[in-house]
Amino acid sequence: MTFYTDAQRKLQDEFESRKLADAVQFATVSDELGDHHQSFISSRDFFFLTTVNAEGEPTVSYKGGDVGTVTVIDEKTLAFPAYDGNGMMLSWGNIDETSKIGLLFIDFETPNRLRVQATATVNREDELLSEYPGAKLIIRANIDKVFINCARYIHPHTRTATSKYVPAPDGTQPYAMWKRIDDLQDSLPPEDQGRAADEGGIITEQQYGRALLAGES
Repeated sequence: MTFYTDAQRKLQDEFESRKLADAVQFATVSDELGDHHQSFISSRDFFFLTTVNAEGEPTVSYKGGDVGTVTVIDEKTLAFPAYDGNGMMLSWGNIDETSKIGLLFIDFETPNRLRVQATATVNREDELLSEYPGAKLIIRANIDKVFINCARYIHPHTRTATSKYVPAPDGTQPYAMWKRIDDLQDSLPPEDQGRAADEGGIITEQQYGRALLAGES
């Protein structure tokens, strides 16, 4: 299994860690999901997703949902939803362009973490859409590499609540506060046009900024 690049090998040699890197790879890296990987992924209600566009520019984002927000299809396949966002479509567009993604699953309470590298596709008419009420798209990811990662630098945190914006079983969710910002009203997609007045009223960018900093958005 080819895992390390020439640049990574060069740094390993500089810091005399090649033997250690090889031992870690042998002990932890796999090209399919074992039972322990599958159970950990299925227990998570969020993950971090990294993608890259055709120019090599990366982006990373937080994706949250209910427990099991990422579905384990089999030992080589994961699937997860694309929910309503800010319309930028950065992650999904990058997947359409280059297909390469990274997923980071973290348990902040234990702590523990798992990394996945995969080749993904964006699916508009996937059978799993019915399993994720409110989802716009389904992303299917074919496993390239998976490995448990050392958790010693993870700061322990206590989980307090599920985001109120996670779609309900019928797919509904609260109207996002940022969609009420005055300067954005003419730019909202058709389904959001005109709703701000009935969802608390128009606000300024400054009002939204204060709510965001106060954790009230």
